[in-house]
Amino acid sequence: MGTTPAAGPPAPAPHRPARRAVLRTAFTTALVAGTAGALAPVLLKDPGTPGRGERRSQAPERFSETYRGRHIRGTAPAVVPAGGHPGAAAAVSTATAADVTVDGRPLHVMRRADGSYLSEVNHYESFPTLLETARAAVDELGTAHLAATTPHTI
Repeated sequence: MGTTPAAGPPAPAPHRPARRAVLRTAFTTALVAGTAGALAPVLLKDPGTPGRGERRSQAPERFSETYRGRHIRGTAPAVVPAGGHPGAAAAVSTATAADVTVDGRPLHVMRRADGSYLSEVNHYESFPTLLETARAAVDELGTAHLAATTPHTI
C-alpha cells in the first residue's frame, strides 16, 4: 500500500561552478579597477613636476599692481633646495620672509612646507603664489583696510 510520489521531472540541481565564476570575475574586476584608480596619479604624473618632498629652485617673485582698486605690492625671496639639487628635502631661503603690502599697509604672509602661501586674512586657505595670496586677501577684505600696525610689525 505504498504510495509513490508522482513521477515528474526532477528539480534542477544548483549549478555552483557558474556562480563561483561570476563572483570571481566580479571580484577580479573590482580589484583591477581599484588598483588602477590608486595608481593612476602616480603613473600619469607629469615627469616635470616635483613629487612630494621634492622642491625646485624658485626665482624671486615680485609684483606691483592695482587689483580691484587696491595697490598690492610684494616680494618673495628665492628658494633654493638644500644641497643644490631638486631632490633635497629641506629648502634654504635667501631672505627671511616675503614682503607684501595692500595700499601700503603690511599683509603678514607665511610660506607653507609645500611651497604655497597663506595670509593673516585667509589663514585657512593656501595659494600657490604670493600674488594669488595678495589678491585673495583683497577679495576677502572688501572695503575694509588692514591695520596700520599688527603684532607682526611692532
